[in-house]
Amino acid sequence: MLRHRRCEEEVQAAAARIASARAAQVDATRLPISATDLLARQAYLERAERAHQATRQDLQRQELELAQRRDALTQAARDRQALERLKEHRRADHEREVARQEGLMLDEIAINGFRRKAA
Repeated sequence: MLRHRRCEEEVQAAAARIASARAAQVDATRLPISATDLLARQAYLERAERAHQATRQDLQRQELELAQRRDALTQAARDRQALERLKEHRRADHEREVARQEGLMLDEIAINGFRRKAA
């Protein structure tokens, strides 16, 4: 999520550079300026636009990766819940079996006690 946030910030910074470069282009048309300077400003604007496009693509990749990781985390949480339920079922089964065996043992003790009194 931190990488995603950084990518968003890079996209915003690139958009700000484009806006600044466009404003500089507009300002340059009002002043007497050489053709070389106009070409340099245009080249800078084009580089800024390419950089903005690249950062947007990087942001899209980060969003896709973030969605995949969230899906994996959701699946892992589901798996963990299923294991916890299985663990609880097994514990309940074990407790029932222990109670059954204790009941049988107590019954046998009671029967043996009854037999001794009867004999």
